[in-house]
Amino acid sequence: MRSRVAAITAVTALVLGTSAACGSGGSSSDAGDGTIHVLVYGDAGNKVEKQIVETFNRTSKVKAVLDTVPGADYQQKLQTVINTSRAPDVFFNWGGGSIQPFVKAGLLLPLDDFIAKDQGLKDNFLPAVFNSAVVDGKPYGVPMRGTQPVLLFHNKKVLADAGLTPPKTWDELVTAARTLKAKGITPIALGGGDQWPTLMWFEYLYDRIAGPGLFQRALGGDREAWASEDSRKALDTLKQLVDAGAFGSNYDSVKFTDGGSPALVAKGKAAFELMGSWYYSTQQDANPDFAKTGLGYTGFPALSGGKGDPADVVGNTNNFYSVLKKTKHPEAAAAFLKLMYSDEFVKAQLAIGNLPTTTSTADFFDLSASPGYSKDQYQLVKAAPSFQLSWDQAYPPSAMTPMHTAVQQFFDGRLDADGFIKAMQALPTS
Repeated sequence: MRSRVAAITAVTALVLGTSAACGSGGSSSDAGDGTIHVLVYGDAGNKVEKQIVETFNRTSKVKAVLDTVPGADYQQKLQTVINTSRAPDVFFNWGGGSIQPFVKAGLLLPLDDFIAKDQGLKDNFLPAVFNSAVVDGKPYGVPMRGTQPVLLFHNKKVLADAGLTPPKTWDELVTAARTLKAKGITPIALGGGDQWPTLMWFEYLYDRIAGPGLFQRALGGDREAWASEDSRKALDTLKQLVDAGAFGSNYDSVKFTDGGSPALVAKGKAAFELMGSWYYSTQQDANPDFAKTGLGYTGFPALSGGKGDPADVVGNTNNFYSVLKKTKHPEAAAAFLKLMYSDEFVKAQLAIGNLPTTTSTADFFDLSASPGYSKDQYQLVKAAPSFQLSWDQAYPPSAMTPMHTAVQQFFDGRLDADGFIKAMQALPTS
């Protein structure tokens, strides 16, 4: 989620107990108060987190307090409090590069001891997902939402009225964009004001054209990967779509995090939106009738001549809960994490369209808000030769702002290909 990225409709910060968003009372500093603070990204998924906290509090002497921060502000707020007396005990993250600096700074608690006492904290999750939060050989996170591949969503009625079908190839997408634009409909909604939704287009085009190896080389420190022929081809292909008006002209004034871009699709003012799989819960929360009958989805289109497998996906393998080393209630934190593989958790996530990565998830597909959607996601992820973590989560947090800036400026025409390449080459990789 961005999520978000793990990503995601921002909501007003929820307040439970006496705590305001993001540790206004502080957690680790509350010695003896019998609480642990759980910091999460504020969005439509918080209804499940609230439910799980309530379940935990019914039997635990140490009570959990849920602190939410609107999605657009989450990363900055976390960075601000993570090494202060107001730090949470448990916090939402994306694994990978998003927690690496905290591990290096000695702020996080390795979960080896937790797992030694309850092997289910590891064995009840799909290995590839669980390992996304392993840093330097040690586990630092437990999956806490669902896998989040990025899909191409569409308004079924808008496409049908225009005589179109969901595009399976890049050429079909370009043709559909031209047809929709001629009818006065914005072909593709984009929350460019948030910047990270724009990044998804780069992630997929780079994968389809170059395969996942280019990004992995760049992430590993090979700065010349960004200057490769495949990199320039991806930028040129994307620029042609932008210049053709596929995203309209005011995408930088639209945001996903305030519900702006999803509303364009739900109301039929735009046909498509590229977004993480949390999009279903976003639409279900804001536009339930549309989510039930009008929302369609496909994988990202194949691109002729590309090196990437059309079955590859990008996105967030999952979101995770990590634990601060200085928590005064590690036993309570461990007990809270155990709920992330409970039947209640799995059922609640499926009910809002999320796809948990527990080994038991497939047993509950029929209880999903959309069984077909859950099964399709599951098969998509299962069949993917490569599941590339979102660039801004794979890189360390210090790379996020310059990366997002370069993405936005290239889309806006303020950076040419050389400028974008230079900006990406300058990103810190550790």
